[in-house]
Amino acid sequence: MHHPIVKISNLDKYFGHLHVLKNISVEVPEKQVVCLIGRSGSGKSTLLRCINFLEDPSHGTIEVDGIKVEAEGKGREHQNLIHDVRLKTGMVFQEFNLFPHMTVLENVIEGPVIVKGMDKQKAIELAEQNLDSVGMLFKKDEYPLRLSGGQKQRVAIARALTMEPRVMLFDEPTSALDPELIGEVLNVMKKVAQEGMTMIVVTHEMGFAREV
Repeated sequence: MHHPIVKISNLDKYFGHLHVLKNISVEVPEKQVVCLIGRSGSGKSTLLRCINFLEDPSHGTIEVDGIKVEAEGKGREHQNLIHDVRLKTGMVFQEFNLFPHMTVLENVIEGPVIVKGMDKQKAIELAEQNLDSVGMLFKKDEYPLRLSGGQKQRVAIARALTMEPRVMLFDEPTSALDPELIGEVLNVMKKVAQEGMTMIVVTHEMGFAREV
């Protein structure tokens, strides 16, 4: 059994008086895929966004790859811990969030170079490797406007992988896609899982959840 790489302990999240997440405790072992399934509005995406503090938890602790963050922490040290957790987590959203004025390759290297301070040539090599892995290297010089929804989402996955995360978070990554494009994205996600990436996935794709 692999050690837990994500540990959520006694997590609560309030939006005003609405108690969305109630005393959630979850451990995700390394190299495992965990799918969060449930009705719309049940808090799945909120839980995912609490893991990398896109939403601030109201109470509890989040631990990612040994970095433990208390929900009610404050100050610079707390912000530094959140920054470190975000570096450990790659996020793929419903919407692709690609910069329209940048090529595919420029989109993928932006984070590693600007956020992590990675050498640009190394970032390019890593980006091309990940674009090749998701079947999008041949589009590296295209702009997002010229890509299908499925292609954009595959680029978004490559972009997240190029940050070299320890955990990948997927928030309904196929829900904005036309039905005929869903399969190509799910196939890439299966491949990422088979390569040993820890993944937490919010999805309505029950077939995918059963397969991984």
